[in-house]
Amino acid sequence: MKTYDRGIVAWLFMGCILIWAMVIVGGITRLTHSGLSITTWSFVGGFPPHTPEQWQSAFDHYKTSPEYKLINSYFSIEDYKSIYWWEYIHRAIGNLIGVVFLVPFAIFLIQKRISKPLMVKLVGVFLLGGLQGLLGWYMVSSGLINEPHVSHYRLAAHLMTALLSFGFTFWVALDLIYPRQNTSGQYSSIKKWSYVLLFFVAVQIMYGAFTSGLRAGQFDPTWPKMGDNWIAPEITALTPVWRNFFDGIAGVQFIHRYNAYIVTVLVFIVWFKARKMALLPTQKRGVNVLFGMLFVQFILGVYTLINSVPVVLGVLHQTGAFLLLASTIFVIHQWSLASVKDEA
Repeated sequence: MKTYDRGIVAWLFMGCILIWAMVIVGGITRLTHSGLSITTWSFVGGFPPHTPEQWQSAFDHYKTSPEYKLINSYFSIEDYKSIYWWEYIHRAIGNLIGVVFLVPFAIFLIQKRISKPLMVKLVGVFLLGGLQGLLGWYMVSSGLINEPHVSHYRLAAHLMTALLSFGFTFWVALDLIYPRQNTSGQYSSIKKWSYVLLFFVAVQIMYGAFTSGLRAGQFDPTWPKMGDNWIAPEITALTPVWRNFFDGIAGVQFIHRYNAYIVTVLVFIVWFKARKMALLPTQKRGVNVLFGMLFVQFILGVYTLINSVPVVLGVLHQTGAFLLLASTIFVIHQWSLASVKDEA
């Protein structure tokens, strides 16, 4: 294996960890209904209120929002503080990500440690990060105009761009550690199945965002059936029928439930195919970790559902989705390495 610049790899992995932290705190912000607590946005961020006057000013701004007028009009300033902090931390992590990506990038650039191919990839990372920030404010601002509600489509777009940023940054780091090579083609079949798995994992995460945005996790908190039925009759409540699977609470939960079974089947296919192949140690570990993460995430999903999505389980379930995605990406990248035969 070729040597790689450990400093750049550590930098990229730090970015991945911070993106994960931002997504997790974003999930807590959503579950604690804190996302609309800060009604202004600053490109460079800022310090939180720290005097009674500053807190009162921030609270007065919040009082002009639809959320306060229609839902939280009983709030005291202490109640406001309890929802302010999660949104502030969420934004602060976003600002920190910008600093962590840009400052070391400038240093590496001055030191001439960034090759032209890597530069192209890093430009993609920065563009995705910028899009993520803009979508975040677009999502929040939509709930500050007329209704104290954020569209589940915007929530999903915000989450998916974060995961895309994470996935691409992770891939760039893996490219540095494990340079891709031309292989004998023995991995072509399992690679195709792995890409199919990645697609359905992405669908599962997107519908997780839909489920959160519509609070569909509160509907029929039973498993394996939806209430008394395998398919809840409410999934055809909206017309036309297709709307149920994008805007309907029952329909969205139905997709999220049953797509989990598809993901499970696909992971088993990849795992069983891998068992019959001569693999490199990293490839074996990758497939085994993927299998283990599937098990953990499935159990977390069931417990989160039957307990009506408490904050702790909801956050753990979101973390599991992140790790399942990372495991899938790692496995796909491993199929681009030389085979055991090639290594010999």
